[in-house]
Amino acid sequence: MSATTATARSRRRTGKPAHQTEGGALSQPRGTIATVIMAVLALLWLFPLIWAVLNSFRSYAYTQRNGYASLGGWTLDNYRNVWENAGLGKYFVNSVIITVPAVLLTLFLSSLVAFVLARFSYRFNLALLALFLAANLMPPQALLIPVYRMFREIPLPLFMSETGVVLGSYWGLIAINVAFQMGFCTFVLANYMKTLPHEIYEQAQIDGASVWRQYWQLTMPLVRPALAALATLEVTWIYNEFFWATVLLGGQGDKFPITSALNNLRGQFFVDYNLLSAGSVLVALPVLIVFFVLQKHFVAGLTLGSTKG
Repeated sequence: MSATTATARSRRRTGKPAHQTEGGALSQPRGTIATVIMAVLALLWLFPLIWAVLNSFRSYAYTQRNGYASLGGWTLDNYRNVWENAGLGKYFVNSVIITVPAVLLTLFLSSLVAFVLARFSYRFNLALLALFLAANLMPPQALLIPVYRMFREIPLPLFMSETGVVLGSYWGLIAINVAFQMGFCTFVLANYMKTLPHEIYEQAQIDGASVWRQYWQLTMPLVRPALAALATLEVTWIYNEFFWATVLLGGQGDKFPITSALNNLRGQFFVDYNLLSAGSVLVALPVLIVFFVLQKHFVAGLTLGSTKG
C-alpha cells in the first residue's frame, strides 16, 4: 500500500479535511479570512488615535484652508502652546499626588483582603467578596449626593485640607478611588492566590512562619505578575478619572488632575482641534509609558493559568 493511499484512508477515518492544519482549530482559508478581519478591525480601532497624532503636528490655519483630509502644515507649535498655555506641569503634579497613593493603597489593602479570602475558610467568605465587588457594580452617580454630604461633614486639620474638611482635598479623592477600585482588585488577587500550591504554606507553618510572613515574604513575591497587571489598569483608570475630581474638589481648581487641563484649551467661540489633539497626546503619554514598562508583567498576569488543564 502506498503512503498516499494510507494518508487518504487515515483522513477519511479521522474525519479531518485534507486542507486543515495539524492541531489547528481553523482551516487555512478560514484562518486567512479571520486574520484579514482582525487586521481591518485593528485599523478601525487605531484610526482615531493615528488621526489625532497626525493633526497634533499640523497648524490650525493650514487645516482651515485645506481641510482635515489634506496633509501638510507640519509644525511643533501646538505642543509648545499646550505646555505654556494649559499649565500641564501643575496639573500633572496633581495627578501624581492623587494617582500614586491611590494605586498603592488599593493594591496593598486589596492584597490583604484577598490573602484572607484565599487562605482562610470562613462562613461569610463569599459574602465578603460580594461586598467588595458591590462598589464596582454601583454607578458613581447613585452615590454622588451621599458622598458629597459625608465628605462635607468630616473634619480634617488645616495642614491636610485648606477647607478644614475632606471635601476639596486630595484625601477625599484618594479615598473614593480606593473604595471603588478595591472590589475588582480583591476579586482578581483572591483568585490568583487560590492557584498557589497549599504545600508551600504548610511548609512555612512547619518552619514557624507567622501569618504576616506568609503574606509578605511568601505570597506577595508570587503574585507580582498580578500586581503589575492590576497596577497598569489602576494607573490608567485613576489617572484618567474626572467625574469624582470635578465633584469632590469643587472650587479648588488648582488641585484638579491633568484631565481637566484639556478643558483650558477650549476657546470661547471656537475649538482648535489640532491644539486639543496635542494636549490629548501629552496627557496620554504617562499612561503609555507605564504600560510599556510593565508590559511583560501585564501579559504574564493576564495569561496565568491559561495553559492549565
